Amino acid sequence: MTADQPTTIPDVQASPDDRRVAIDKVGVTGVTYPMTLETPSGGKQPTVASISMYVALPHTVKGTHMSRFLEVLNEHRCQPLTPDRIPELTRTIKERLDADHAHFEASFKYFIEKKAPVTEAPGLMDYDVTFECTANAVEDFVLGVKAPATSLCPCSKEISEYGAHNQRCTIEAKVRTNTTMWIEDLVKLLEAAASHPVYAVLKRPDEKFVTEKAYENPKFVEDIVRDLALSLEDDDRIDWYSISSTNAESIHSHDAYAEITRDKRS
Repeated sequence: MTADQPTTIPDVQASPDDRRVAIDKVGVTGVTYPMTLETPSGGKQPTVASISMYVALPHTVKGTHMSRFLEVLNEHRCQPLTPDRIPELTRTIKERLDADHAHFEASFKYFIEKKAPVTEAPGLMDYDVTFECTANAVEDFVLGVKAPATSLCPCSKEISEYGAHNQRCTIEAKVRTNTTMWIEDLVKLLEAAASHPVYAVLKRPDEKFVTEKAYENPKFVEDIVRDLALSLEDDDRIDWYSISSTNAESIHSHDAYAEITRDKRS
């Protein structure tokens, strides 16, 4: 250290703040990081996640130490960042930053091989998945999945002479579970609530099958979330859920939307 350098570097973030305004979440977002997901078959699927990490900041402290979030994350790089390790990581963030609450969020693409319904032509479907974890007195973990599907309008089918209009819908579920639930399991529940699932690869016999099955199973956006809610109510693995469907209308300039949130423990 040279003579003109200070012997200590001031810690401005840790200085007191007199505005008496606590902050619910402060931290880093948009961190790109590798993750490894286990699959039901015993394999592993690598992916890249966009990660956010936060803590609650008391009103007495000026700022948090942003670098410590990345330090904690990189300390876990020697082992794959799998879902079962996220509560541990979130707890470490809480302890390292001396916070009452810590939050970890990861969003990423997950791929599932899906065969066409008639020809069984294989294709990879991609799904948007989120892991959210909060650490305070205990750890709280939420799994989120978005799945595309097809919905066919019951009203259009009833009043039209030449068919019915359909649309792509995006069905989303966030769940708290009391045991392990695979992403694949939640995807199946989401897709079963629609008029029919969609596929990455369809040959002409498959297209005929899908369109006819959707026509035989018309659903409003309200039907989708109600049917999904009934499935989640019957699933003993799920304690809490928040579900929604957004239907991109094909003959309107707007979308249709429905949402249900339930705590099965209350």
